[in-house]
Amino acid sequence: MKYPEFYDKAPKFRLYDPLSDFLGATQDGVVEIAYLDCVKLAGHSCPTVAGAYIMTYMALEYLYDDTLPVRSQISIKMKNDKTEGVTGVIANVASFICGASDEGGFAGIGGKFNRKNLVSFGNSDINGDISFKRLDNNKELTLTLDTSKIPANPQMMPLMQKALSNQATKQEKAEFANMWQERVKAMITNQEIWSNIAKITKEA
Repeated sequence: MKYPEFYDKAPKFRLYDPLSDFLGATQDGVVEIAYLDCVKLAGHSCPTVAGAYIMTYMALEYLYDDTLPVRSQISIKMKNDKTEGVTGVIANVASFICGASDEGGFAGIGGKFNRKNLVSFGNSDINGDISFKRLDNNKELTLTLDTSKIPANPQMMPLMQKALSNQATKQEKAEFANMWQERVKAMITNQEIWSNIAKITKEA
């Protein structure tokens, strides 16, 4: 499987998964998640997927400091409804990484390892796009995504329209795809600018 090399330059998540540990899915329950995994989940790589990855990374660093984040022990609140804009895309990436789900998730075994009802939508009271909270100590971080901080190449949208209308040449399609991924690369591989893309709007 071939994919842009910069995917491998994005920092990876390393988490502890109690369910994985219990069922022997991974050694000692340690799970690693890379940007490529989230691309496979979403079916594409775009500023929104990269932004969700960035916000989740920043949140888990804040919530767990130098310890391994614990999957299924983090709740996620989305400000908007699931079907509004890119809310669902962001939630899918964040929930995958955190081992959380909405009402359709895994209900656990013997009262443990629950992943159900850990993601909720339409929380107009939160001061941001997404809020992450540890279930054991209620430590919380809320963030807002602003992908406009990394502007697109001005030639990209005209090429995109040509490609969508089947008027683009093979070379133009390749140019469009390259410009699209170059914008993602500028976001996901440069942690120094993450605080500009993902604004922290509440710490608790």
